[in-house]
Amino acid sequence: MLLTTIWVTNGNRLAKRQLCGLSVLQQDFQGPQVGRFFSSSQPIQNLCISQVVLRSGSRGPECAFCSSNRSPEIAFGYTENVASIIEYALVRLRRLFSQLSYVPRGLAMVWAAAPGWTLAWTAVLVAQGLLPIATVYLTRALVNDLVAAIRSGGAWAAMRPTLVAAGCLAGVMVATELLRGLATWLRTAQSELAYDYITGLIHQKSAAADLAFYEMPEFYDHLHRARAEAVYRPILLVESLGSLLQNGITMIAMVAVLVPFGPLLPIALLISTAPALYLVLKSSLHRHEFAHRSTTMERQTWYYDSLLTSGDSAAELRLFDLGGYFQTVYKSLRRQLREGRLKLVRQQGVAELWASLTATAVSGAALVWMVSRAIRGLISLGDLALFYQAFSQGLGLARSLLENIGRLYENSLFLGNLFAFLELQPQIAAPPHPANVPVSIREGIRFHNVSFRYPASQREVLRGFNLTVKPGQMVAIVGPNGAGKSTLVKLLCRFYDPAEGAIEIDGVPLRDFSPQELRRHISVLFQQPMHYDASAAQNISYGDRDVSDPGAVRAAAASAGAVEFIQRLPQGFETNLGKSFIAGAELSVGEWRRLAMARTFFRAAPILVLDEPTSMMDPWAEIAWAERLRRFAQGKIVILITHRFTTAMFADLIHVMSDGRIVESGKHDDLIAAGRFYAQGWAAQVDA
Repeated sequence: MLLTTIWVTNGNRLAKRQLCGLSVLQQDFQGPQVGRFFSSSQPIQNLCISQVVLRSGSRGPECAFCSSNRSPEIAFGYTENVASIIEYALVRLRRLFSQLSYVPRGLAMVWAAAPGWTLAWTAVLVAQGLLPIATVYLTRALVNDLVAAIRSGGAWAAMRPTLVAAGCLAGVMVATELLRGLATWLRTAQSELAYDYITGLIHQKSAAADLAFYEMPEFYDHLHRARAEAVYRPILLVESLGSLLQNGITMIAMVAVLVPFGPLLPIALLISTAPALYLVLKSSLHRHEFAHRSTTMERQTWYYDSLLTSGDSAAELRLFDLGGYFQTVYKSLRRQLREGRLKLVRQQGVAELWASLTATAVSGAALVWMVSRAIRGLISLGDLALFYQAFSQGLGLARSLLENIGRLYENSLFLGNLFAFLELQPQIAAPPHPANVPVSIREGIRFHNVSFRYPASQREVLRGFNLTVKPGQMVAIVGPNGAGKSTLVKLLCRFYDPAEGAIEIDGVPLRDFSPQELRRHISVLFQQPMHYDASAAQNISYGDRDVSDPGAVRAAAASAGAVEFIQRLPQGFETNLGKSFIAGAELSVGEWRRLAMARTFFRAAPILVLDEPTSMMDPWAEIAWAERLRRFAQGKIVILITHRFTTAMFADLIHVMSDGRIVESGKHDDLIAAGRFYAQGWAAQVDA
């Protein structure tokens, strides 16, 4: 037998890696770490324990820990075989108990969601745990009374205790069924409340997460694990504990019943189920490791499933004949997941077979011994029936307890995914004492020597960027793709913080404001605005949920030039849009964009940012829109981000961006006369 593993003392999770040709299990190391390595090159009787010194950033193409073909520095030492196994077992036990630390937190979640239902459900479980004890004793009484009645020739005096025992047993059976139904009802109510509570926590965390999280695949893995598995794990955890409580009460009673027949019987009962304990813990760990490894693949199957079934991709799917290709990719991913799960089930099934054979042999030996005692007259038939029921129920209960422990451990493993997601902390946070965001801006907005790169990117989007926008001014920012124009919007809304420099409103850095309060003073038309499956009026009013004024909704639609097409809809502003849920009207791309612009105008914010506002407009509509914007934006700071020079010309001041900097500024006529970047772009668009 060969052992291959590696861990660190302060780590919990193990992940498979390659160490200079040796397959190992490796913790995700950060900084210098010292771990223990069980060499796979030595058999267990000569087990080699190595001290492996791991250095941060030393992974390479040949080795997970070093950049060359040579092994990292290893100090070899040898210990006795038993000590090695004990140390390995202790590491696994520490890992087990570290995972069980999630159990109290999971219980606290369920209690917070449904305290009353949880108390009632627990009381029912205790009653269910006590009823089997009554069943066992009533069965013994019934058998003994029945034997006495038969020997008396059916005399009424002998039959009366039999009927009483039978009636009591029937009453217990009816109570068992009633409690089972009541427990199901209580558990369903508890589950629904807990599901809603935990889903709310996930939604709250998703809404509060930094925008930067949504640009990292690791965040989507965390989110997928939380949504796909962990959201219902707390209730499964409670169910496992409930079954553990119920079965534990019954098990203790059954052991008490078996003790008078001999102290070895309870010990035999426990020994017969010992192999199953190891198997349930091992299989739970393997299922969790497989789920963790396959998270990205699972998300890919969801992605291809959405491509094959979504209306957004339906047109291209048919035009480019992509349906067959995406189905092939989906089936390939599903096959890999299916084979992985089947392999786990196959391995678990073989192991469970051996565990069951062991349990059957032990229980069979105990039964033969008790039958022999009954034949010799040492116990009555009622005692034998009592033993058989107690031992068989005890055996089943012991297996159930082990399964409950296994499910408890498995659920605690998956709860780690939920708590890992909920513990993600946004980096964009309010200071302890935030400054007030000015309602009326007096000095303007200033970008001062701002440099910025996106997370996990080495390219600087902005480098030493400087820009000042005065109060009441409408400025346009133009430039090629990738110049950093849209990044300015994200920084101004403080979705990100710059790496260097500062952004100020009236001389106060954005970091001094509460992000939520800052964003209430900014209204933005994003480059790719959302299409909400709701009424036209709701699509507009989402711009400010604190305002419920139909007149303001219509005014915002008028400023965006959206009234005409909204009034043509079957129910006007109350017409439902989109096809996802109910039979609603569908808009053109340009109409959706005007609706989003109306949503932007609906918010009475002193700062207005429009990213490509006229990208779907014809020249005549663009002129009318510019006139409406002038009237609407009186006294506001307006920032237009655009590729269209015919839109930029309406601004008070035009800034040309290139390579993360302002390279030219001025009014339209002055920039044309200068004959530089702006003039060249204008000529190119006019000639086109």
